[in-house]
Amino acid sequence: QVQLVESGGGLVQPGGSLRLSCAASGNIFRIYAMGWYRQAPGKQRELVASITRVGSTNYPDSVKGRFTIFRDNAKNTVYLQMNGLKPEDTAVYYCSAGIETRGAPAYDYWGQGTQVTVSS
Repeated sequence: QVQLVESGGGLVQPGGSLRLSCAASGNIFRIYAMGWYRQAPGKQRELVASITRVGSTNYPDSVKGRFTIFRDNAKNTVYLQMNGLKPEDTAVYYCSAGIETRGAPAYDYWGQGTQVTVSS
């Protein structure tokens, strides 16, 4: 009933930029917090950025000042602008959203992931 579709990943050189997008579709009544996570090979999935419905954001120290999360509630879309990319940012990036559908309580949905590779 609900899908999150990510786009915008790819290969970029160190110091470069990428913008990820994640669009939610389906029987959506309301979207609460949205976030981006990443998982590198052999590592646990970690939070990269989160944003509440009213725009409050949160970042870990590893990306603070380089990554920016923002959302367009009218389009049910969340974005992640990544600047100053480093090789250690290489990972599969996933978006997540707390979504309330009509007739059901809120539930955390996940996208399928998009690969980001930072390499020269």
